[in-house]
Parts: sequence; structure tokens; C-alpha cells
Amino acid sequence: MDYSAVILVSLVLFAWMLVAQWFVASTVKARADNAIPGKIDDNLSHDSFIFRAHRTFQNTLENAPLYIVCALVGLHLGVSGPIFAIASAVFVAARVIHMLLYYVIATESNPSPRSYFFMIGWLANIVMLVLLTLEILFF
Repeated sequence: MDYSAVILVSLVLFAWMLVAQWFVASTVKARADNAIPGKIDDNLSHDSFIFRAHRTFQNTLENAPLYIVCALVGLHLGVSGPIFAIASAVFVAARVIHMLLYYVIATESNPSPRSYFFMIGWLANIVMLVLLTLEILFF
């Protein structure tokens, strides 16, 4: 059975999540007093929603290349079995939960609740990468 639709939907949802994060981060920063485009106040920390929105967006951008490459190469090579598709969907779901937790929980502790969803997403991405590597090497 071909699960490529799951991968495509996951990619599109990920793209919309990026747009939403950009919008939230840009909007809250622009509304701040003395906002300077492209610069976050160095004194901000997790107690500031501006900081959390910015870090959420940046963290997602840091994770995006590996996911997008894995998903697109997987689609191109026809690696669209259930494990690959589930890993793709789990990655996106974990990133959405990570985003929501980062928005609502202001904590300096590590690991924080969002850290667990970061790791779930990271592991899902590694599963995708391993499956692609096996496909390229052995099939």
C-alpha cells in the first residue's frame, strides 16, 4: 500500500505551521515597545512571549531541512511505506505540540515538557533518515 498521501499532507501541514510560527513571532515582536526589525532584545528570556515565539520559530527552522529533505527524497524514491509515513506524521505532530508547549510554558528548566516532544520529533526524523539510507544502500 502507498502512503505517500500521508507524507504529502504532513509536508503541507508542516509548511502551514512554519507560516503560523513566523506570523506569531513577527507580530508579537513588532508590537513590542522599541522593536528593532531583525533583533531580539538580549535581555529577554523564557518569561517573555516574544522570546518564546522567536525561539519556537528558530527551533523549527533548525529542524526543517532534515525533515523536508527526508520527506521529499522519500517521495522521490518511492519510500512511502507505513513506517516512513507514520514517522513523517509523528514528526509534524511532535513539532506542533512542541510549539504549543513552548508558547504556554515559560520555564528555564531542562528538560522541560517541550523537550520530550522535541526528542520525539527528532527520533521520528532519524527513523526517516535510516529508512532512506537503507533504501539507497540495499534496494
